[in-house]
Amino acid sequence: KFWYCRLSPNHKVLHYGDLEESPQGEVPHDSLQDKLPVADIKAVVTGKDCPHMKEKGALKQNKEVLELAFSVLYESDEYLNFIAPDKHEYCVWTDGLNALLGKEMTSEFTRSDMDTLLNMEMKLRLLDLENIQIPDVPPPIPKEPSNYDFVYDCN
Repeated sequence: KFWYCRLSPNHKVLHYGDLEESPQGEVPHDSLQDKLPVADIKAVVTGKDCPHMKEKGALKQNKEVLELAFSVLYESDEYLNFIAPDKHEYCVWTDGLNALLGKEMTSEFTRSDMDTLLNMEMKLRLLDLENIQIPDVPPPIPKEPSNYDFVYDCN
């Protein structure tokens, strides 16, 4: 069996459930029988704090599994347990859930992106732009063209 979870298009409900076979592509959220409203989520815990990692013998598993584990706590003692397939998926899920809960995104990918943006801003400010002011707001987005005849069809 496979465990699958996804966020609804309106970002208000997590749909989850067991699947008989490995999902090919995106699983429609209405085919997943169980639901968890995002408003009911109390916390997201990771690593050794996860209930499924505290179980007897689970801590003896390899360290990689421990680093990819996270749980969504809701109600008083209910939880959904996850083990991400890789570090990138782990960071996307934990950052996404923390963003939905209004908490800080703490993954190493978020820190790396923030460092890149801050370094870029510092480099722009240090450039000698000959008295040219960098605007604080982006320019307005132009309206869409009346037709798309200029688009090339490769077929």
